Order: sequence, then structure tokens, then C-alpha cells
Amino acid sequence: MSSPATAVDIPRDSRPARTRPGPAAALTRWMMDRLLRRLIRSGSLTVVLPSGEALRAGDGAGREVRIRLRDNRTAWRIALYPGLALGEAWMDGDLTLERGTLWELLDLVGRNLSLTPPPRRGAVARLWRRVRQANGRLAARRHVAHHYDLSLELYRRFLDADLQYSCAFFERPDMTLDEAQAAKKRRLAAKLLLQPGMSVLDIGSGWGGLGLTLAGEAGARVTGITLSDEQLAVARERARDRGLDDRVEFRKQDYRDVEGSFDRIVSVGMFEHVGAPNYQAFFDALARLLKDDGVAVLHAIGQNHVSVSNQPWMEKYIFPGGYTAALSEVLPAIERAGLWVTDIEILRLHYAETLKAWRERFLANRAEIAALYDERFCRMWEFYLCVSEVAFRHRGCMVFQIQLTKRVDAAPLTRDYMSAT
Repeated sequence: MSSPATAVDIPRDSRPARTRPGPAAALTRWMMDRLLRRLIRSGSLTVVLPSGEALRAGDGAGREVRIRLRDNRTAWRIALYPGLALGEAWMDGDLTLERGTLWELLDLVGRNLSLTPPPRRGAVARLWRRVRQANGRLAARRHVAHHYDLSLELYRRFLDADLQYSCAFFERPDMTLDEAQAAKKRRLAAKLLLQPGMSVLDIGSGWGGLGLTLAGEAGARVTGITLSDEQLAVARERARDRGLDDRVEFRKQDYRDVEGSFDRIVSVGMFEHVGAPNYQAFFDALARLLKDDGVAVLHAIGQNHVSVSNQPWMEKYIFPGGYTAALSEVLPAIERAGLWVTDIEILRLHYAETLKAWRERFLANRAEIAALYDERFCRMWEFYLCVSEVAFRHRGCMVFQIQLTKRVDAAPLTRDYMSAT
């Protein structure tokens, strides 16, 4: 089992602050003040430096968030590399909250970042992206194991009962997480235009929930593929327990190695791990595997602008090799594969609400999760869930669902059928 957390929990808050008087403290103040003036324009943030001096940023509106930095090194790293060092300081206990919550801190930062346009990247950065996101077969398996081969007991403590680890669909604001995840599966099934007996390929089948639903409720014959050993074992066990193992087959297999043809193809929450250099290979595979009258649906996280990498802390600790694409990066590869885009739907704040529900469940079961791993792991995952929600509320992230066909007449002329569920 792979875990990005360390095995030892050291209570950092109990350690004495390592401060240096004189030039080091002055440099710390200058660097942090420069960062805060550039970053925080609205809201109320107070940063207590290792010297004990408090710097205040923002216009004073709203509830104050007050943090303390343990030493000068922590302050310097945050000032120089905030996208990576802020999360690391939180994980290691070098940044502590004296007023407010982690969510309030990151929400404040995210709201201020939303006022700044995303940076443009040059040719060197784009070239480096091709290297980092090459995601060959061995790298893809290693990246999947890093995140998805964690204990099932972890995921049971914050996901819904069906273990849906992707954006839910909130048809009503008062929906529970379980209801919204069931609505997501119904909407995907509607877009697939399923009929009993149809063959379905589920690329990135997770713990099997979607495939089992399509087989059990729509009468489909499902082949699910994943690169996670833990997810594969759970999915196969669930199929046996439900008596569906004659209609559902789960395999450990790369999408590039699948053979055959399918009436329907669905992929939910997997495209983020493909890597930009492999988009053409992915859609070429869909075109090769999809029958001439077939329908495919891709559900993936995207963003409303082109970048060259994921958030650096997220890429290092949570999803190595991952990338959230802009539609402008995806559609050209679809066109070159000879596929029709028959529908695109953008789910904007649905994932923000999903992540909020996950975060609340995670915190409610935090003591049990700490017993499974340790305090540093809990801090890391709390940061992950918070910063992900911020991305969907303030940083241009969304989910797109793209319906694809090979024939122009393979889907109905209107999209009314998608709501008739």
C-alpha cells in the first residue's frame, strides 16, 4: 500500500520557535510584507511572524483569520514558493491557526487570487509539461497507486455509500451527497442512451459503483478497467456480492491496451490522469474501441484557461502526473480522432458542493482517519479537500461532460432525453 504521509507524527506546535534576531527577522518581515501586499486585497488576514510581530493584510472586511509562522525558514519558503510551501507548512505544523479555520484561510486566499488573471507560460514551460505528464504505462500505474491504493477504510469515511469519488450532480440544493451521486449516475446513463444487453467499457472504473449500476439497473454488460490494485479487488468483491459478476468484468488494464469494440464507452474522473501529451492517444483509443453507432461520455475536471501544470502542492503530494485541461486543449484531439461532439455540459459549482460534503465528513471522522494513518496525513488531506474546493469556487475549475459519437445521427437531435430520468 502506498501512502504519501510519513509514519511518525511529531507535534510541531509544542516545539520552541527558532527565531533569529536582527537581519534574519528584518528579512522575514520584508519578504512576508511584500507577499501580503501583492496577494491580499480584500478580507482580513493577520500573520504573526516568528519574532512575534503581527502583519495585517486586506481591507479588514469579514471575520479575521490569524495564523502564526513558527520560524524564519517557514516564512521565507512561503514568501518564495507560496503554491508549494503553504501546504507543507500546514502539514508539518509550522503554520498554525490562532483564529479561523483552514477553510477560511484558503477561501480568503482563493477569493483574492480570483482577482488576478492566470499567468501566461512560455515555450520552455510547455516543453517541461510534456516531460512531467508523459505518463507512460509504468508511470501511470505508479501515479494511480500513490493515491488510489490507500486504505478503503479512509475513503469509506468521507465518500457516499457507493464510493463515488467524482463530482456529484445536485439537481436540488437540499440533496444529500448520496442522492446527488445517484443523480450523477442517472445522468450519465441517460447520456449513454443505454439499452439492455449493450456492451459498455468503463475507463477508470474505480471501486465499481458506476459499472455495477449500469449492469444492475440498465441491464448492460460492463467491462471496467483500472490501474489500482485496491480498487480492482473491491470492485470484483462487490460484483460477486451483488450477483453481477456474470455481467460485469473488472480488469487491471491500461486504456491503451484494450481490444475489441463496445456499444458504449464511459470515463468518469480518469481523464485528469491521462496527461496532455497523451490526449490524442486517448481519443484515438475511444474512436478505435467505439462501434460505428456507439456513444461515449467523458466526465472530467477542467478549467476555464490553459495552464502548464496542476497546483504544485497538489501535484507533489496528491495527484502526481495529473492535469486539468481547458476545453481548447481537448477539442482539437477529439476532432483529429474523427469523433463528433454531440453534447457538452459544464458543471460549475457541483464539484465545490461535493468537496464541501467530503470535507465535512472527513472532519467528522478525523480521529478515526488519524488512527488509520497519522496527524500529518490528516493535515495533508484536509488541505487537499479545502484547496480543491477553493479551485472550483474561485480559480476557474469546473467539470465537463462531453458526449461523443462516430456517426452524426447516433444521438437524438435534441437533448430533452437527458433530463427524463
